Amino acid sequence: MPIVTTIEVNGLMCRAHHGVMPQERAVGNDFAVTVHIDYPACRAVMSDELGSTVNYAELCDLIKSVMDTPSQLLEHVCGRMHAALMERFPMTKGGFIRIEKLSPPISGVQMHSAAVSIKW
Repeated sequence: MPIVTTIEVNGLMCRAHHGVMPQERAVGNDFAVTVHIDYPACRAVMSDELGSTVNYAELCDLIKSVMDTPSQLLEHVCGRMHAALMERFPMTKGGFIRIEKLSPPISGVQMHSAAVSIKW
């Protein structure tokens, strides 16, 4: 039976300019991004070589790159990130993306975050 491994990047902190409000686009906000990628790990288990796995340093660079392009909706950011992940890591068999906007600017409300997540 093939071994499926999950590479996890949990709570990568980013400053980005996503949001509907002009102030969010101008000033930006803090975000925490979590990405899990499921992939067959047989080669990595046997070889102990970086080239046979999903390099999580590359995964972090990809996440930061996607977060650098402003969008109005977090759903759109998740969709762009999914497309970029699938292009860069085509061996991916499934995964999870969660983007949290920390302390969203909602008048009269205090909360830790608002988030969007997708699974495939």
